[in-house]
Amino acid sequence: MIQQSKQLFNLGQIVATPGAIATFERVDELMVALLSRHVRGDWGVLHEEDKTANDEAVTEGFRILSAYKLSDGTKIWIITEGDRSSTTILLPEEY
Repeated sequence: MIQQSKQLFNLGQIVATPGAIATFERVDELMVALLSRHVRGDWGVLHEEDKTANDEAVTEGFRILSAYKLSDGTKIWIITEGDRSSTTILLPEEY
């Protein structure tokens, strides 16, 4: 798993779904903190093979998916498109 102190890829336009926004309004955590982890190669609670796929996606230009568990147990996904045009923060059920 890549974990570095610098940004590994561009996020493009950052958007969040209504469910993700509502979740962050009720928990004491910041979206920007998870975005920072995502862009630095901390893929969160993914299986090792998915983390390895993300590591490859960084250099090959494929879609990158991170998954994080918030303090209240809610799972959040962050997806950056392969062309790096956009990054979406969402709940898995909003996919």
